[in-house]
Amino acid sequence: MTLRPIGILGGMGPEATILLQRKLVEAVPVSDDRDHIPLLIDMNPQVPSRIDHLIEGKGEDPGPTLSAMARRLQGAGAAALAMPCNTAHHYVDAITDAVTVPLLNMVDLAADHAVSELGAGGCVGVLASPAVRRTRLFETALQARGLSIVWPTDSDRLLTAIRRIKVDGPSDDARETLRTASIALAKAGADLQLVACSEFSLIADGVADEVKAADTIDLLVHAIIEFSQIGYLSDAD
Repeated sequence: MTLRPIGILGGMGPEATILLQRKLVEAVPVSDDRDHIPLLIDMNPQVPSRIDHLIEGKGEDPGPTLSAMARRLQGAGAAALAMPCNTAHHYVDAITDAVTVPLLNMVDLAADHAVSELGAGGCVGVLASPAVRRTRLFETALQARGLSIVWPTDSDRLLTAIRRIKVDGPSDDARETLRTASIALAKAGADLQLVACSEFSLIADGVADEVKAADTIDLLVHAIIEFSQIGYLSDAD
């Protein structure tokens, strides 16, 4: 049995998609090229801005573009889809309505991980774009599992850091912004922190020391490997 190919809705931003691919390469023990996960990547940085649409209220709806990407990936043979952009999960319905293959939902993966780590009643801090907070994606998923949520208070500074990373890449200033927000979440009572912006995944080493944290990109990597390898490892044995 061969590994099942995964379609990646990428380009949001490009470095985050490359980070996902690199983490997948590093996470899979291999003895040959054939042991790596087959990926079909639609690297499309032309997806309309999620920030403009959700925060500024003036941008084009990304949903139709994401739907078209999903259809292309399924048509190319993807057995499941994945999208390394937390904010874009606001448009999940547009994606799943366009295809018959599953989407490995990063928000649900994060919420499942949080409840497995903390149990009902735990408090989760979320390091993400203000657009993610506005959509209430994580509130909905976490509260459904009996968890509470806290957010950093300086959302403008976080948004500035995200925009700078998109332009200039990771920087010490962005790491300091993330660290300050992470320290504030710890003081606010977060038992677990989620790195829930793919730009912040590029600087995840900026999370405050000695806090329990999980990167949603890492959780997606594990889900991709598990889905792709179903039946493969037992067959190889």
